[in-house]
Amino acid sequence: MKYPEPLCRLEDILDGGAIAVEPLGVAAISLLLLRQGEQVFAYENACPHAGQRLDWSPGKFLFDNGLLVCTAHGACFKIADGICVSGPCRGESLQAVAVEIRSGEVTLARD
Repeated sequence: MKYPEPLCRLEDILDGGAIAVEPLGVAAISLLLLRQGEQVFAYENACPHAGQRLDWSPGKFLFDNGLLVCTAHGACFKIADGICVSGPCRGESLQAVAVEIRSGEVTLARD
């Protein structure tokens, strides 16, 4: 997928937190950006169980014991690889999106 750059600034994401971004020019796509220190993990903001958004309110996410929780079905995902460790989609993964940090901005990784 090709999205406009930049997605956000690193400082826009609290360490240990997450935000949702809707890239301009890409209809109906929401990305989930999770920050751990200087690292950002990015996924499509959709649960593999039923395709619903993971946030309980736009850009607001739930965490439990270091896992991202789908607010629709309670599935729990590891942040570093997006694998579902409990819930109706156990063993499935969030759809990863490659990103990198350049000059303090989170952008899509260049091929």
